Amino acid sequence: MGLFVDVETTGLDSSRDEIIELAMVPFTYSLDGRIFEIRDPLQMLREPTNPIPAGITLLTGITDEMVSGHTIDPAEVAAFADDAAVVIAHNAAFDRRFLERLSDVFIRKPWACSMTQVDWVAEGFEGTKLAYLAMGAGFFYERHRATHDCIAAIELLATPLPKTGAPAMARLLETARRASWRIWAENAPFDKKEILKSRGYRWNSDGAINPRAWYIDLEEGLRDDELAFLRESIYLRDVNLPIREITAYERFSDRF
Repeated sequence: MGLFVDVETTGLDSSRDEIIELAMVPFTYSLDGRIFEIRDPLQMLREPTNPIPAGITLLTGITDEMVSGHTIDPAEVAAFADDAAVVIAHNAAFDRRFLERLSDVFIRKPWACSMTQVDWVAEGFEGTKLAYLAMGAGFFYERHRATHDCIAAIELLATPLPKTGAPAMARLLETARRASWRIWAENAPFDKKEILKSRGYRWNSDGAINPRAWYIDLEEGLRDDELAFLRESIYLRDVNLPIREITAYERFSDRF
């Protein structure tokens, strides 16, 4: 069973902002990506510590009155999600960070991202936002409510891709199952930062868990060539750099 999840929150910072709505929609699928059945969802509202910012209410339609007195029970969430073979979100790097703070069940599960792990642009879509993809696939839905977003995304994953003809779910699973590698360009010379940025490296400023350094995530077959590039063009010497394998169990989590 797959589990599509979506959260609406008071902001973008998972260490400070709070979930105000959670939806989880289970669905059945085959290993080759065919989707068979969407099952009954679980949707929950939650009253945050502080009033919901006006911009969030404008975006989501969720008001302080709607969430007043509501809570999300982590035990109920864990029981509902326990049978999921994979958890999927449209922008899993956002949703996973919030949900891991809500329940440990989301730490134990493999995750996939319907936004980044399907090559939508190569299939002829303009952009990767869920609303754009839905329009490109020929359907519309009520946006920015968690349950509607989940069901729309599952419908999208069930749709054959325009160029390859395979269900989008098949491409998602194929990508999610592959391991990737994170390379940390630790102590890279400061005057090389523009080269690293242009090559796709990102800066990690929080050194609490991982190195405070530039890093890049690559598929398996590109790792050795990238290490050779760093030695020859960045460090100008032989150097042992921190690298780590990433699987669906760690990917998109801020624990990694």
